[in-house]
Amino acid sequence: MTPIRNASFLATALMGATLLAGPAAAQGAEKVRVGLMFTLSGPSAVLGEQGRDGFLLALDTLGKKLGGLDAEVVTVDDELKPDVATNKARELVKRDRVDFVVGPTFSNVLRAVVRPVTEGGAFLISPNAGTSNYAGAECNPNLFVSSYQNDQVHEVLGKYAQNKGYKRLVLLAPNYQAGKDSLAGFKHSYKGEVVNEMFTPLGQLDFSAELAQISAAQPDAVFAFMPGGMGVNLVRQYRQAGLSTIPFLSAFTVDESTLPAQKDAAVGYYGGANWAPNLDNPQSKAFVAAYEKKYGSVPGTYAMQAYDAALMIDAAVKRAKGDLKDKDAIRAGLKAAEFTSLRGAFKIGNNHYPIQDFYLVKAAKRPDGKYETQIAEKIFSNYQDNYAAECKMK
Repeated sequence: MTPIRNASFLATALMGATLLAGPAAAQGAEKVRVGLMFTLSGPSAVLGEQGRDGFLLALDTLGKKLGGLDAEVVTVDDELKPDVATNKARELVKRDRVDFVVGPTFSNVLRAVVRPVTEGGAFLISPNAGTSNYAGAECNPNLFVSSYQNDQVHEVLGKYAQNKGYKRLVLLAPNYQAGKDSLAGFKHSYKGEVVNEMFTPLGQLDFSAELAQISAAQPDAVFAFMPGGMGVNLVRQYRQAGLSTIPFLSAFTVDESTLPAQKDAAVGYYGGANWAPNLDNPQSKAFVAAYEKKYGSVPGTYAMQAYDAALMIDAAVKRAKGDLKDKDAIRAGLKAAEFTSLRGAFKIGNNHYPIQDFYLVKAAKRPDGKYETQIAEKIFSNYQDNYAAECKMK
């Protein structure tokens, strides 16, 4: 199929599903209210913008409806500040009376908003952040994740490094929950020597001190988790420091949110992901074509996972026959995940985190001059996180 026909295929298929759900609207509430909470300012705003845009694209495709009901969206910027996010979460639930909150981008913000959202009576759908605590003992019946458990993407690179026979590694991440999860995930799959493990302040943009230590250590490879503007600067400075002979492995450091700024400096670097824009299935191809047409940029996993979050809500409201007061039915619908994910194989585990495939991806420059990650090989199939057994939800 051509990209235009792919977009038509997706729109036709999803609109058809929405029309089938039409009668449900008469049985339940008149509107589904959704609060979008993303980081939309500062150096990491591009991540939140992709999440917001991915969700809104799905809503456009669904005819501005979710499960057959009219959808009303309120968008807020959490500013990457947990205290700000907590207050805005309370406002979304109490003042705006949202049924669902979709967000946030970062794990420290997720930890701040889980209680005010879920205890306030709304469902929280995280389209990016997926901390280990909520995947395990602190799992929450009203929290669902459409992305992954934080460790998993990093495990891809750990497994790859192990398979390549790299003996000595330097690890680098920002000092917050997702950074700690990232290195824990990498080490879960990598059994070689970690010669240096460096944590930097969240938002750091000058890595000269860390790069000097890497140069002195001369490891077999470097693994980094540096999302957003941090990743842009790290990759540029890594090349400028003359370290390109040392393999650079990363997660959320070289992806569609950072590649437009990194450009050729990132080409050839490996990452890990649960999806890439060149994934070969009709729904994914249609999504990529529609996103590029509307926003003029290549979508990354942030956009894909938020798009799937909208489909997840759509399926849950349909299953509840439009009755938003029936929380048990909505919850059952979210867990059933009766929709076709853009990534293909997808189901929700007992802890409300996905079970899915993961890939090694490689940054590339397309013939049209745009940059994207492309699938190099599948590393894990139908992979559930390592914390699910600690979750006691039925």
